Amino acid sequence: MTKKVPDSVLDALDRIIQDDTVPRNVRRTASEIKDSLLHGEDSLAIRAASAISTLEEIASDPNLPMHVRTLIWNVSSQLERISVED
Repeated sequence: MTKKVPDSVLDALDRIIQDDTVPRNVRRTASEIKDSLLHGEDSLAIRAASAISTLEEIASDPNLPMHVRTLIWNVSSQLERISVED
């Protein structure tokens, strides 16, 4: 059975990418994470683990609005479920 990235993860990443209150480097990184999750060559579990690692790095950005940090934590927890389930 082929696993796919949950729509809620993609929707949250899109919200971050399109939010003008988010620093440009964070929006760029969120876009790269989304692209990697959708089109990466590794298994979904490996792509999710890599995305979690990157999300943890950007969540520590002091310029990040709190609502975006919360979104990032939610995305990370959803991706953690993918890694465990595979």
